Formats: sequence, C-alpha cells, structure tokens
Amino acid sequence: MPDNDKTQLRKALLFFAILLTILLAIYFLPYIFSRHQVVHHIAIPYSKFKSLVSESKVAEVVFRGHSVDGRLTEPLHLGPKGEMDEGFETRIPTIGDRELLPALEAKGVTVRVEAERKDDFGRFLDEALPWLLIVLVPSLVLFTLYIFRNYRQIGGGFGRPRNLQMLLTGRTKKAKVPKVTFEDVAGQENPKHEVQELIDFLKNPEEYRKIGAEVPRGVLLMGPPGCGKTLMAKALAGEAGVPFYSISGSEFMEVYIGVGAARVRNLFETAKENTPSIIFVDELDSVGRTRGTGMGGGNDEREQTLNQILAEMDGFEGHEAVIVLAATNRPDVLDPALLRPGRFDRHVTLDLPDRDDREAIIRVHTRNVPLDDDVDIGTLAASTPGYSGADLKNLVNEAALLAVSSKKAKVEMNHFEKALDKLLLGTVRVLAIQPEEHRRLATHEAGHALVAYYLPHADPLYKVTIIPRGHTLGGTMQLPVEERHTLPKEYLRDRLAVMLGGRVAERQLLASVSSGADDDIKQATALARAMVSRWGMSPEIGPEDLRQSDEHPFLGREISQPRSFSEKTAQMLDEAVRQLLLEAEKRASQEIDSHRQELACLIRTLEEKEILHREEIEACLAKDEAGQPR
Repeated sequence: MPDNDKTQLRKALLFFAILLTILLAIYFLPYIFSRHQVVHHIAIPYSKFKSLVSESKVAEVVFRGHSVDGRLTEPLHLGPKGEMDEGFETRIPTIGDRELLPALEAKGVTVRVEAERKDDFGRFLDEALPWLLIVLVPSLVLFTLYIFRNYRQIGGGFGRPRNLQMLLTGRTKKAKVPKVTFEDVAGQENPKHEVQELIDFLKNPEEYRKIGAEVPRGVLLMGPPGCGKTLMAKALAGEAGVPFYSISGSEFMEVYIGVGAARVRNLFETAKENTPSIIFVDELDSVGRTRGTGMGGGNDEREQTLNQILAEMDGFEGHEAVIVLAATNRPDVLDPALLRPGRFDRHVTLDLPDRDDREAIIRVHTRNVPLDDDVDIGTLAASTPGYSGADLKNLVNEAALLAVSSKKAKVEMNHFEKALDKLLLGTVRVLAIQPEEHRRLATHEAGHALVAYYLPHADPLYKVTIIPRGHTLGGTMQLPVEERHTLPKEYLRDRLAVMLGGRVAERQLLASVSSGADDDIKQATALARAMVSRWGMSPEIGPEDLRQSDEHPFLGREISQPRSFSEKTAQMLDEAVRQLLLEAEKRASQEIDSHRQELACLIRTLEEKEILHREEIEACLAKDEAGQPR
C-alpha cells in the first residue's frame, strides 16, 4: 500500500475511534454516576424478616421475584455487625410462603410488586446493545466503503490495488547507478574481459551504430551459487554508469493471470525510456524453464511470462542501448528459445576462485576489519580450496564474531582457524567419550594422516583433530599445494588410499573395525565409481561412459536416468570399482605396516593434545638419520 493510502487509512480509523468514544461516553456517563447513588440495604435472614412483620416493625415491602426489599418503621440493629438502618433486604424461599401475604395485610404493611432486577452485565446488554448497533453499523459501513474505494475486485481476486503500478512492477528496485565497480569484484578476470565491450557499448553506443555493429543484448551469467553473478552485474552497470533495473525471476509469478507478462512489459518499457540502461533478472531458471516438459509444474502463467520475455527481447530497436543480464546456476533447464542468437546468446561463466583470487577476495572483505600482525591471508587462501566469494565473506565474518566474543580489538589468525574449523567440520560438541572410544578415534585419524603423509601424490597435511564437531567425531584436513583443474589417476589412487587409511589402522592395531568409517567408505566408493564409469581409469572397462545419471551444471547433483548398458557390463563395472577399493586398502595397509612406530607416536600425541597441526604431525612422522621417529 502506498504511503499516502496508509496515511488516509490511519486518519479514517482515528476518526471512527474518536466518534465511537464520544458517543459511548455521552450515553454511559450518567449510568456510571447513577450506580454510585444506589442505596444498598442490610441483608437479613428470612426468619428475622417474619419476626419483624409479626412485631409490626415493617412499614413497606417491595417484591422483585424471590427478592424482597423493605423499610422499617424505625431504625433497628440489623446485620451481623449490629448496624443501625431502617432499610433491609431478604429472599423468599423457593418453596414459597402462603402465610406471608396475609400476615403483611394484617399488619397494614404497604406491599408493592416490581419486575425482577437484573445484574449489572444484564442491564448493560439491555441498555447498551441497541446504541452499540446504532453506532457500529454505520461505522462499519463507512469503513467498508473506504476499503473498497481504495481496493477493488479486479480479475476475480480481492485486494488488488486501485493503483496497479505496484502490482505490475512487483518489487523491481528503483533505477539507480550502482556504486559497485570492478575494483570491488576480486578475481574473475576472464568474465570482466568478456563484458568489457558491453561497457564500451553503453558508454558510446553511437560508435557502434556508425559501423553497423550490434552488441549482444542478452548476457547470461552462469556459475555456482555464491560466485558473484549479481555482484558482477552491478559492477558492469557501475563501470558503465547507467541505471540498473533489478528483479528476481520468481517475482514475475503472481496468482493473477497475466500479471507476470504485464510486469515484463512494464520493466522493459521503463528501461527503454531511460536508455542506456541495464535490466538484471536474477534466478532466470525460475521463469525460463523449458516449455512443454512438465518441469516446474507446467504453470501456464509461467509460460506466458516467458513468452513475453522472448517477445520483448525481439522488440529492441537499433537505437535502444539496453542490455539484459540474467543469472542462473541451472542453464541446463533453460528453454532453447532463450539461448538462441538475438536473445541470451552471450554466455559468461563465473568459476569458483582460485588461490590468487581467494586471496584478493579475502583482502576485499577485510578492508574494514582490523587484523592482527599474525594474520596470513595467503595461508587462508590456500586453506580454502573450493570456497566461493560468499563462503569467504562468511569466513571473515565468523572470525570477526569470534574476536568480539574473545574481547579482542583485532582479529587474530587463531580466530580465522577456529572459524575455518567451524565451517568445515561444524561447531564443537561436548560428548562423554569413553577411553576405549577415544583411542579408537585417535587410531582412525592417525591412520588417515600417516597414509597421506607418506604417499607421494597425496595433498600435504594441514591438521588432524579428534574433537567432536558437527556430525563428525574427528577429521584429517589436507591442503593442496596448487590448484588442480584435472585430477591424474595417481593422485586419485592415493586419495582413495588416504580415505581408507583410518579403517585399515583400526583393523591392524585394534583387531576390529567400527562404524566410524561410514563416510570414508561412501566417499571412496563414489570416487572409485567415477574413475571407472566416467573417466575411463579401469583397463577392464576402458574409455566408456557408463554413468547412470547426469549432474546439474554448477550444482553437482544428479538426476536418475534409465541405465543404458547391459547387466553384464554393470557387473564388470561393480567388479572394477571393487578392485580399485581393495587395491587402495592394500596400499594403505602397506604404509601402516611399514611405519608402525611413527603411527604409535602419532596416536599417543593425538590422544594427549586432541588437535595437531602440520609441524606437530611431522615431528612424529619424520625420521632422523638412524631411521627412528624424531
């Protein structure tokens, strides 16, 4: 509701409240004052009343049902406390008294009969209800007329504003030039380079028109969640210095038929009137899914909205310097008509930042955060492979919160380490762990660490802990030396051995295995199956794609599909996966057998300290010149 309508509504409600208060006061004030003038007589027993009648001391009685009020010929001591009064009240027994009326007549007592007196609430209803109806009914009628004057029933639904501007525009943010520039977008050099010509077109559209060049009007920003698609769109508008119209794809959807298409028309018309400008549609997949497949519920309103978007993008004239940006992490579900030339034909992929980009992003987010001298941003960047920009921002914020809770004036490196542990493993849990289980946990994590330390292609160790966090009872963390874009077979084989190292250590040192290897086996099986079915790393299977599902781009989740190979091939695949896992388990077993003393040292130290960093791990696993653990 617009602010002007809200003000009018408040004034109307205030007027009705004042009117109602005045009318009720005029009527009920006399009633309230009259209640204070009512004389309350002393209550006496019925037997006392009959004795007073027989003694000729009663001058007058008034019958009101079973209640009797009376007046004596002279004041007497009445009541339990002996009060002096000539007025009294009593009640006649429900069985009646046939002798009472003749006795009163015989003594010359004046007798009157009145209607039974109601209690205060009954009197209030009888006297006030008619006046309340007289006051409230007109007020409700006037209020209803006011509501219908400002809100009309259009399209079969109540509550649609008389001024359709808000409904047709949805929550489209007012056009303004963002203050964000490419300096605020750390990393992402390739996407910046791809959109550079768009910035030049928005700044100098005449130069392109002279030579007859047409810059792509639709640019689709693709990438995993949190990688900075919205930030990139704002930075592009900020660099070009043009108005930025932003709306989410889900805001085109409405219960009213045709409202989504109307919002699209209004959005494009407004942007064309303020050229050069940028339209940004976030989460395009919510409205741009493939038509006719049933995905998204087969919503006809959604398809109408999509059709209107397609028509508007076709309707750009050569002199209209408007660029439409859209963001999605599901390009696989978009309608092909959206992606054809002339619409969203420029695809810009934003990847997760590499190590240098992560360092730059952390520096951006720590601009206004006081850091201690021991904070090593390079180490933080190396410790966060696979983190998006949003993840890194969250990491900096968590570290700042820990610094505040620790009463520190600056954020220290240990705050970042604790924040990283919290994000990776979860919050510390307090559990009553028995000594036997404590030793099993230390043995399990030490097995992971030892295998990772001695295998040549495994990532270097960073930290080992047996402190329960989140859903885990411990963890072994490794840091890659460099960013990996392809995974060699040797690296994957060592990774499988590291995953199974904890289970092997339990079996060889404790003569049994436990359920603690549940997640290790799950991850190792998934990795081995990918090596065989997707990457052709099994000589028995060969280079054949045998996956049973496809992953969503940028999300890594799979959609189940019918199997496209025979049962015999499936058995061969299962056997190849099993062989990879058994081989990895054998290699882990060999490393543990060869370094029993180092493993024992690591287990003792881990049981004592519960958390070990790289230097402490190397102190147990590294050997001196005599071949003994240091």
